[in-house]
Amino acid sequence: MVTRVSTVAFEGIEARTVDVQVQISPGAVAFTIVGLPDKAVAESRERVRSALIASGLALPAKRITVNLAPADLPKEGSHYDLPIALAVMGAIGAIPADALGGFTVLGELALDGSITAVAGALPAAMAAH
Repeated sequence: MVTRVSTVAFEGIEARTVDVQVQISPGAVAFTIVGLPDKAVAESRERVRSALIASGLALPAKRITVNLAPADLPKEGSHYDLPIALAVMGAIGAIPADALGGFTVLGELALDGSITAVAGALPAAMAAH
């Protein structure tokens, strides 16, 4: 099963919709982010892992694959942390996966699980229409 959360990628002052897809499958333990992520997005896996642990959730000893679609759109920034974390939480059953639909989510996570404000809320809201 694939869990999805909507977020945005910024192109100048414009925001384009990005579909964060998470699949948890059997196999070697891994946490992989694909879909043209930059360094800050690639580092999301460590912030997400730490935030979930601080929140009392354990990641399963399975293969976690995060796809940021569309794959040809560059993804930059730390605002992907929260949508990735929510999609992972939906995939492991910590929250109902169907509760994630209809929202556009962005936010950076601190290692203690708190949410840090990010720039771009207005373009994100406009893209969410």
